[in-house]
Amino acid sequence: MSDNDLQPEEFAQAAAQAIADAHTRDFRAAGQVLAAAGLCGVCAQEDAGGLALGIDFALPIATEAGKLRLQWPLLETILIAKALGDSPLAAELASGARAATWALQGDLQQRFAGHARHARDSDWVLVADGRGGAALLDLAGVEIQEDGALDPEYPQCWLVLDTVKVLAEFDAAAFAAFQREAQILVAAWVTGAAEAAVATTAAYMSTRVQFGRPLSAKQAVRHLLARMRLLQEASSAGIARVLRTDEYERVRDARPVLANALANAAFVLEKSIHLHGGMGFSWEVPLHYALREVRKFDAAFGSGALARRVGQDFIQSV
Repeated sequence: MSDNDLQPEEFAQAAAQAIADAHTRDFRAAGQVLAAAGLCGVCAQEDAGGLALGIDFALPIATEAGKLRLQWPLLETILIAKALGDSPLAAELASGARAATWALQGDLQQRFAGHARHARDSDWVLVADGRGGAALLDLAGVEIQEDGALDPEYPQCWLVLDTVKVLAEFDAAAFAAFQREAQILVAAWVTGAAEAAVATTAAYMSTRVQFGRPLSAKQAVRHLLARMRLLQEASSAGIARVLRTDEYERVRDARPVLANALANAAFVLEKSIHLHGGMGFSWEVPLHYALREVRKFDAAFGSGALARRVGQDFIQSV
């Protein structure tokens, strides 16, 4: 079957089924389920057991992972398996035998890295080398410090890199390509999380009756829901646009899309919790889990600093 016979949208339903199944299993079993569905190796080379598809085919997978609040480093595993090419390491990731994560802050020169999702359970971690490139490290023997400030149940991890085993190295060009695609997939993840919140909130507002009328009949509620939908459409449009080259056939910068998606998702999730009457902070409506993930991604990318850097680069370019 050629790539022309496949459409990225076709992956959404299969991804949703596999992710829902993975939710019921422990970390290792979840990885096997995701790999068996072809999700871990969707972008990996065929020689490594992957499907060798473009990053646009990973987008619906990331979106469904966000909608279902998957607690497994699927985005990182997909991208690292792709970056490893035909290496045997890529085959281990595509098969689900190994799981990999990415430290979004720090580098090898500092001997300290952080904001690595699920590092406690993962096998490998990708860390910047401080010279523009990156290195894939074995997490065995690495000191891991958990930080539960933003999420006590799924804490961020900080890594002390005094003694490390380097499994693979990536030059500056390869790491830059990896970072761009990671920014796109993270934007898709948080947009998916917000999309699920909009659907949940709209359904609740239409069935919750007060004073003889559903809450969705109230003008203030309808205005807020409309704004939430507008922000969702803006995020989705930005993600679709960044996959295409600009009018000069240049690759678009993914940072504005990510900054916009993070801000929009945080707004949508907070308003969803608000419209539920604050129940997002109870077990009944678990919207707070999605908000925690969005806030962790936001903190990892600088908590507003990303948007400022994008603005500064734009001003300097004109």
